[in-house]
Amino acid sequence: MKNKNLEHEVKRRRTFAIISHPDAGKTTITEQLLLFGGAIRQAGTVKGKKTGNFAKSDWMEIEKQRGISVTSSVMQFDYDGKRVNILDTPGHEDFSEDTYRTLMAVDAAVMVIDSAKGIEAQTKKLFKVVKKRGIPIFTFINKLDRDGREPLDLLEELEDLLDIESYPMNWPIGMGKGLMGLYDLYHHRVEKYRASGEERFIPLDENGHVPEDNPLSQDGVYQQVLEEVELLTGAGDSFNKEKVAKGDQTLVFFGSALTNFGVQTFLETFLEFAPEPHAHLTETGEAISPFKEELTGFVFKIQANMNPAHRDRIAFFRICSGTFERGMDVFLQRTGKKMKLANSTQFMADSRETLESAVAGDIIGLYDTGNFQIGDTLTEDKAPLQYEKLPQFTPELFMKVSAKNVMKQKSFHKGINQLVQEGAIQLYKTYLSEEYILGAVGQLQFEVFQYRMLNEYNTEVVLTPMGSKTARWIDPKDLDERMSSSRNILAKDRFGQPLFLFENQFAERWFEDKYPNVKLKSLM
Repeated sequence: MKNKNLEHEVKRRRTFAIISHPDAGKTTITEQLLLFGGAIRQAGTVKGKKTGNFAKSDWMEIEKQRGISVTSSVMQFDYDGKRVNILDTPGHEDFSEDTYRTLMAVDAAVMVIDSAKGIEAQTKKLFKVVKKRGIPIFTFINKLDRDGREPLDLLEELEDLLDIESYPMNWPIGMGKGLMGLYDLYHHRVEKYRASGEERFIPLDENGHVPEDNPLSQDGVYQQVLEEVELLTGAGDSFNKEKVAKGDQTLVFFGSALTNFGVQTFLETFLEFAPEPHAHLTETGEAISPFKEELTGFVFKIQANMNPAHRDRIAFFRICSGTFERGMDVFLQRTGKKMKLANSTQFMADSRETLESAVAGDIIGLYDTGNFQIGDTLTEDKAPLQYEKLPQFTPELFMKVSAKNVMKQKSFHKGINQLVQEGAIQLYKTYLSEEYILGAVGQLQFEVFQYRMLNEYNTEVVLTPMGSKTARWIDPKDLDERMSSSRNILAKDRFGQPLFLFENQFAERWFEDKYPNVKLKSLM
């Protein structure tokens, strides 16, 4: 692709993640965005079991059954001249590692907040990661169709708990059964609830009021909103485009994803201010421009069995620079191996189509036979280049795992190896007996693992709880097998590196006192 055309294509990309606490409506708003993008004909809801109308972004069977998102999914569509890549992330904290890695692959984040519950624990954790990266964050306060907290209280909580300036782009006129619309400060209009066509918007006059002959002008709730808007414009933060770009100010939108109110206005305004693809840092600190002609990028996610009938395995690849063309040769920097990217796909959750080309900012799927690992850098040039390491968490919960039917060892080992490579759980073996141990950040990961082993690999597994442990790695040259005891189990990870699983912090401190010259390490 010629440089001028490449620059044009890159500049029209918008790649962002949607983050939230579980049940804030993240997946529902994703569905509505896909609807506006023409990617689907009808929006499903997460809890659509009775109708069979499931959320498009929840493609995994367990997600449909439990009404939760447990894996990141990618959706692409075109809207208003922009190519949009949405990454819908798991809200459940047990899958935060998947979300954290996804946030390394996007240029902006949309934070969805429940208007009744406000800022919740998981939202705060995810926000800190976004803030640390300095990427722009946009806020959608959801569920206006239900009674919630006062908007001013929500803004105050947003600023106090997350330490960020906020600027409301619109303001609710009522809520719950009394919801009448949105006072749109940015577009200088009122957006009416449950209205369509020309009736949907009421332009405001130079004083910021609806026409006097409009019934809304005499409404008490509307009059109160005018007072609140006057307070916001007088005492609130002023809109600052530079602060938004740095992630120091969040633009706040109100609406209801379930009733599809305020979502289109949000999408159009978001695309106006969301950044185009930015430069990514390498391990040496070099920033690679997205307009560089040679293809570079990194694998941030691996997913097995997106199509269980074909037993496929997909590596999610963020293009950081240049142009991808199907069939091109690239170098896998970890091994130096040259490979042909003959099979590639673009996503619409569970449906995919073969992709011929893509540019910086796009997320594409590469069919993988086991060559890729999370964090791998692929480049068109052979010259050494390695993008920043992706976060990996030290597990806190551990279970021994074995196949219930000893005759199914082959599918048992295949299933474990493939699911472990996705990064949600980690695999260890006891040092001498080589019993399998799984480590995870949260309990739900074990449940999903057990479910998928049975449904995708036809293997029933037995999980024996070991409780919480403290995992610490040790340099092989410092290791003496006699260091192991009942309080610190000696094991090795899937790369063969030795580690101890300590019973508690007291056992770890005892070890450190006994072996002061031995250095123990954690993942994060």
